[in-house]
Amino acid sequence: MDGVRGILLDSSVLLRSAADDVNGDIGLSPGADYLLRRLRYSNIPTVREYLMKRVFQVRRDSYIFTLSVWTTSNFVKESFLQEMSRTYSCSIFCLSPEANISIEVARIWEDKGGSFIHVVSSCRENFYHKADCSGWSKVIVGSAEEKPSNDAEYVFATGMSRIFIHKLEELPLFICHWNKKVMGKELLTVGYAMKPSREEDFAKRGAFPLRPTQNGLIFLPLNYELPISSQLQLVDAVLHKATDEILAVDMVSPSESSDRVTFTRNLQELQRYVKCQLDCCVIDPFNNILPVLDRLKIQQILIGLAKLNIPGGSKIRAPHFLKVDSFDKPGLEQRLAEAKLSLPSIVKPQIACGVSDAHSMAIVFKMDHYKDLNVPLPAVVQEYVDHSSLLYKFYALGGKIFYAVKKSIPNADTLLTLFADEGLKPLHFDSLKSLPVAKTQPNGDEHQIDLELVNRAADWLRRTLDLTIFGFDVVVQEGTGDHVIVDVNYLPSFKEVPDDVAIPAFWDALKEKIVSGKSKQARDIS
Repeated sequence: MDGVRGILLDSSVLLRSAADDVNGDIGLSPGADYLLRRLRYSNIPTVREYLMKRVFQVRRDSYIFTLSVWTTSNFVKESFLQEMSRTYSCSIFCLSPEANISIEVARIWEDKGGSFIHVVSSCRENFYHKADCSGWSKVIVGSAEEKPSNDAEYVFATGMSRIFIHKLEELPLFICHWNKKVMGKELLTVGYAMKPSREEDFAKRGAFPLRPTQNGLIFLPLNYELPISSQLQLVDAVLHKATDEILAVDMVSPSESSDRVTFTRNLQELQRYVKCQLDCCVIDPFNNILPVLDRLKIQQILIGLAKLNIPGGSKIRAPHFLKVDSFDKPGLEQRLAEAKLSLPSIVKPQIACGVSDAHSMAIVFKMDHYKDLNVPLPAVVQEYVDHSSLLYKFYALGGKIFYAVKKSIPNADTLLTLFADEGLKPLHFDSLKSLPVAKTQPNGDEHQIDLELVNRAADWLRRTLDLTIFGFDVVVQEGTGDHVIVDVNYLPSFKEVPDDVAIPAFWDALKEKIVSGKSKQARDIS
């Protein structure tokens, strides 16, 4: 049996009622934007575009299409609905009260199996009463008299065709539970939590479908406005971007646990409930991401790359580095020399992400400019590697490795020439926004990067950090040919990799992690 393959949303659940708006303005009801944004990329198909394409239909109030003039309120509503269809990439069609929903919808939805959901408000639940109930379920939102019945297992067992939920935000939970119930236990559910902009970046690439993927995953957005405990009962794994939820990091504490990180209240709640959900796989454990929060820690780990080098072959290594607690402390020049650091050098905050100034960096050309340097402390001074303005961005998705070549900062001699007229003052920049790059297009053939060596490094990093999805940046040093890993990050966007390649690899990495986690848990129990 197939899962949910079509959703029909009544305008009564999407638009504010007149009672909710004293000014009589047309607008979305509470929870409508949340739902529409997630259904937009849900991969629940229609007859028109049923090959792995998301969509749903939005039905508006019925209008009498005659030559008479519409009232102003109807015209305003019509305009608003048209704008909404463009914003959320949905279609709109009109039904009369006498219409048989099954017949009307069949005109655009072929019978390919699966279930259809008709979502209405409690005040309109009987407005459209003609329907062939086969394959249809009605979800009624906001009934004060009925007990919510959003338990898909109970609905499935009893054959209920009317389901009650309190809020629109609960609909993805019901769809997820329904799909998992009718399609079997082999279907795995991944709950995900990250900031809205990041979620949308992943979702619009097709990464988070509510409809099962080709390898048997469905994705559920975890909503902090609903009880987290009940949502976690539906999922087999939690995918998080905890670095989106950092308030502060104690860089002095010797602790190796996530206690040194102050997360938002929402993330703390998620952590508490995950601990109680022993059969839920966390991708990745919160303690495992600590090294990528600390540039000093990750540099110290990267020293271990030396064991991968083979005599006579290319060399992979960490950049030379030094931790600095004060730029005014005497003996800094000697300490830099002992760390094999020369000018220019690049200075970065020790904290790598999660706070506003984590990406505030500087390139320093003169020793006496350190004393007034505006980079947050503690900081890490890092070797400036001449690399022909080429940066190799590598992405590890489980056991699969992808890379892209990008323009990067010019070599030191070019920088010295460019900024000589300004007295070679420190070059401050935000690495997320204003990195100075070369003007020429990158040419990956200028350096013959040793992919076999980098793949070995990726495998070593995956085992050392115990991370499922991570990225790292490599530059190839001019003259020596050394491969230098200058940055490591957790759960990157891997946007440089084509979606038709990256997204299936992303799904495979998640499933492999979940299955291996369940196998390990079974062995531990036995």
